[in-house]
Amino acid sequence: MLRLDQIGSSLSVSYPVDPTSRFVPGMIGQLKLHGNSIVCGVSDGTAPLGIIDDTKTNAFYTPSIDEVVIEPAVGKLVNGILVSVTNIKAELRHSNIVESSFISNIKLALKPINGVVVFPIGTPLNFDIDGDGVNDSVRAIVSYNYQVPNVPGDDSTLSNGRVSIWFQRIIFSTDQYEVNQRYPLNGPLFVNESGLLTSRQPTPNNPTIGICLGPPTSQNHYLQALWL
Repeated sequence: MLRLDQIGSSLSVSYPVDPTSRFVPGMIGQLKLHGNSIVCGVSDGTAPLGIIDDTKTNAFYTPSIDEVVIEPAVGKLVNGILVSVTNIKAELRHSNIVESSFISNIKLALKPINGVVVFPIGTPLNFDIDGDGVNDSVRAIVSYNYQVPNVPGDDSTLSNGRVSIWFQRIIFSTDQYEVNQRYPLNGPLFVNESGLLTSRQPTPNNPTIGICLGPPTSQNHYLQALWL
């Protein structure tokens, strides 16, 4: 989704929409050829034009950032370290997870449809639930994108065949970014191969398009940026 935090005197412009693209507000658009026509669709990161402010999708996705997962565990000492003696299953807050977006600070197995993670046998016990000074549980911090339940897709370009784009210097917030990256304050932003904001430069030819003004957190999953 897209929030316009400060637009000044900027105005959006519209272009004929690429019929093959699927997008939601907050993704980045790019001009491309469709047959003999110039249309606007999802950017591949090499020539980003601006921020999309329309919807053309079959489903909506949003991120969960730095979600904490804690499960009690039975442990045994192995080389002086308490490790789990069984596989440990835990449910995440959400299901229908985009598997390629999932990251964790420790090794986990993910069941994306059900939103379940499994700590394998031998996982070090790294958290003390009851505060007695002995680790008695496993703890992980995970981030991922998931499909928003009970919200069908939409197409706001259907009536006129055009897509709105913001491309002048504005401050905006979006949940359309790579969740498997970290976003330093005032760090440069790029666009990945799928039209999402990212802090990594996919190739040397990908230009800087913005500056991070507000990194996403577990309390606020939006990324705030200045579009350059």
